[in-house]
Amino acid sequence: MRQVADACHVAVPARELDETVSYYVDGLGVKLARRYDDRVTFDFFGDQLVCHLSADTPEKAVPYPRHFGVSFADPEDFDRLVRLVEYRGLRVLREPTVRFEGTAERHRTIFLADPSNNVLEFKNYDDPRLQY
Repeated sequence: MRQVADACHVAVPARELDETVSYYVDGLGVKLARRYDDRVTFDFFGDQLVCHLSADTPEKAVPYPRHFGVSFADPEDFDRLVRLVEYRGLRVLREPTVRFEGTAERHRTIFLADPSNNVLEFKNYDDPRLQY
């Protein structure tokens, strides 16, 4: 079973490491954990994101079926993230919107794309029990 100190590990391709570090650290404000010649590792909102240098990055940023991100339990955290995205002018694929209006799964969501066309989704469910 996962413990509080455990981290989910996600690995994605990156076409260039300097722009990747700039996006995640200077843009999203995550912490750079380690950097090597072929990859960078970030503390991505408490989990581990590794961006591996690769010539095989997506040609286009397409949200489905492959994306990753954070489902915020606290709506204020989602609001802060949206303000940060706007303030720093990060690339938005889908503006903040409400999905599944009128259902138990109603949530707010925003889709972003990093410089390598990896798609990130951040969201917040009205019912925090649904974040899992």
